[in-house]
Amino acid sequence: MANIKSQIKRNKQNEKARLRNKAVKAEVRTRTKTAVTAAEAGAENSVEALRLAMKRIDKAAAQGVIHKNQASNRKSRLMRKINSLQDAS
Repeated sequence: MANIKSQIKRNKQNEKARLRNKAVKAEVRTRTKTAVTAAEAGAENSVEALRLAMKRIDKAAAQGVIHKNQASNRKSRLMRKINSLQDAS
């Protein structure tokens, strides 16, 4: 455990940021999964689910939770997956 005041503060800040980042990453995964599930089911809201997933990925990159290249890769992978599902059906 840290004895230095500034390090104690830094540890508190790091913990808060860790929890915030964890929540954002979980939401990105949830929205992505929802978009893929909606596309598989052929639901009417599949376009909206995809839009929300893309928006959340971009927002995570803007907040610095994930790198902008990682956001690009995730969006690309998601679009490929959804397009392949639509081509198959």
